[in-house]
Formats: sequence, C-alpha cells, structure tokens
Amino acid sequence: MMGGGAHTNEGSAAMAAGTIRYWAAAKAAAGVAEEPYTAGTLAEALDAARAKHPGELVQVLKRCSFLVDGDPVGTRSHETVRLAEGGTVEVLPPFAGG
Repeated sequence: MMGGGAHTNEGSAAMAAGTIRYWAAAKAAAGVAEEPYTAGTLAEALDAARAKHPGELVQVLKRCSFLVDGDPVGTRSHETVRLAEGGTVEVLPPFAGG
C-alpha cells in the first residue's frame, strides 16, 4: 500500500539528541542554563525535563513558549513537534516588558 507512512504516533518519533536552553524563570527553576535532551518530540523532551527537575520548573513550563531550531511552536500540539538530531529547544517564560 502506497502512502502509508504519513505520520504515526505509535512508538513515537525517532530519538534525536540536542540541547534544551532555559531562559529567565525557567533557567532559575531548572538550575541550569542548558542541558542535553534525547527525545523524538517536544512533548518527550519536556516530559524528561519535568522528571529531571520536579517542582518549580513543572509550574514554569506551563507558562512558557517554545522555539524549536528557531521556529516558534505556537499552538501546535507538543506531541506533533518533531525534534532533529543536533537541534535546539528554547524555553521562553513570559518576559516582563513595557
């Protein structure tokens, strides 16, 4: 059958290794500016971050926006955002501004 490889959520995406960068309140909550990830999707990378840094980071992540390799995630479901080998996830809490 042709065209059967559209996008399967079963078994998740292929694992990729990259870097998560935390900014502002997320950096303070994680206690690090950046750390490596091994995950196939943004959802998997964030689940791992929550498991690694339980507590304040879990709450901060609820308010964050994310860039994956420089592209805003926006309202896309984190389960659908694939991560590339050598990629970067930027974790951006709301910034105070004027």
